[in-house]
Amino acid sequence: MFLWLFSPDGGRILEEIKLKNGISAYNIHVNGVLHCRVRYSQLLGLHEQIKKEYGSNVVPNFPPKKIFTLTPAEVEQRREQLEKYMQAVRQHPLLGASDLFNSFLRKAQQETQQIPTEEAALDICLCSGPKLTVHILTSDQTEDVLEAVGTKLDLPDDLVGYFSLFLVHEGVDGSLTFVRKLQEFELPYVSITSLQSSEFHIVLRKSYWDMAYDQDVMDNRVGLNLLYAQTVSDIERGWILVNKDQQRQLKSLQEKGSKKEFIHLAQTLKYYGYIKFDPCITDFPEKGCQVIVSAGNNELNFHVKLPNEQMKEGSFKVTRMRCWRVTSSQVPVTNGTTNPCGSAKCDVKLELAFEYLMSKDRLQWVTITSQQAIMMSICLQSMVDELMVKKSGGSIKKVSEISTTESLHRADSQQAVKSPPLLTKLNSVSLRGISTSNSTNDISSNDFHGNYAFEGIGDDDL
Repeated sequence: MFLWLFSPDGGRILEEIKLKNGISAYNIHVNGVLHCRVRYSQLLGLHEQIKKEYGSNVVPNFPPKKIFTLTPAEVEQRREQLEKYMQAVRQHPLLGASDLFNSFLRKAQQETQQIPTEEAALDICLCSGPKLTVHILTSDQTEDVLEAVGTKLDLPDDLVGYFSLFLVHEGVDGSLTFVRKLQEFELPYVSITSLQSSEFHIVLRKSYWDMAYDQDVMDNRVGLNLLYAQTVSDIERGWILVNKDQQRQLKSLQEKGSKKEFIHLAQTLKYYGYIKFDPCITDFPEKGCQVIVSAGNNELNFHVKLPNEQMKEGSFKVTRMRCWRVTSSQVPVTNGTTNPCGSAKCDVKLELAFEYLMSKDRLQWVTITSQQAIMMSICLQSMVDELMVKKSGGSIKKVSEISTTESLHRADSQQAVKSPPLLTKLNSVSLRGISTSNSTNDISSNDFHGNYAFEGIGDDDL
């Protein structure tokens, strides 16, 4: 699993600051929010540990020590080099998933926020009903908290991996904005506490896309209740489209307490299992179009409002996305209201761009400008992971997190299905009948995410 790192100033993940003792340090931002503060010596220590563990041929270059005082230009050069180093490590399929790297970020996060290790109560929101309170340590990582939630709910261990914890922002009207899926390098208690806002919550939600996995979950009473509650919530929020006749059928099943039948009917409805994002802007089919994007069923669904007020709907299949990337740029601050970035003012514009196979020999870039661009990218990657596991292993019961050996494991056996690197230079991606020269952008950058689930279009598809 990967995560893009961005700072609020439109691209810097490392921001140099001066501590009270005059020593330089760096603020590391994640998705526009301060994650931790580290010194050069700490980063150097991390580098030495990684080099010892994985070998110098695997580790990216690290900016060397300087004996003399650095000039302002050299200071900025070092900051840029450290930033590139952190991005390179995080994007490396082995190093970025290593406990060595993630534990470094977790420890730094706790030290920066000055939250000591102690017992604490953490509220977890279910999709409907009362909040669930788990008693954890403030230093517990995401996996530990998820396991604690599973234990509190009496959810079997082999079903815990079907769910994930998400950071969400609740609007004054009760709307939910998904900020991100909580990652392995962060401490959920510290993350939610550092935001210092009652508008942010941690929500438990299923983390798979293929509805075939629903049956595994529904075979268990607790899993059934969780899936039923999420389905009811999605319908109430309008995320799942329901006509009057279907609404009557669903209400009847609810009154009878027929939860499985309720879910089976919901599975036939439009946008079942999708995550809906806040309204944003796209350049497809025209620049500046307003769009509501939803992710699910191995696609991004667009509900576009054209300049002439006409509404159009279309979908982009993840298997026809050759690659994608997230970029950021600085924009003027227009107000000081709290927003899903987690700060009083957010002056970064995020864009998700993907290259799509429109026809047999035509690739086209489509761009979405949204503060949830990183969350969209994470959704795309998890869809690709799920597709690759199914292609490699056939029947699978559980999609687990990518381990440090870069493998995905089947829940019903000890067999490991090798997963392809999640980040790779695109010239190594096999494209059926498509040359890289078709792209309108420079695709040599490591910022691009090659799609190993990409499928060319054959004559039968046209």
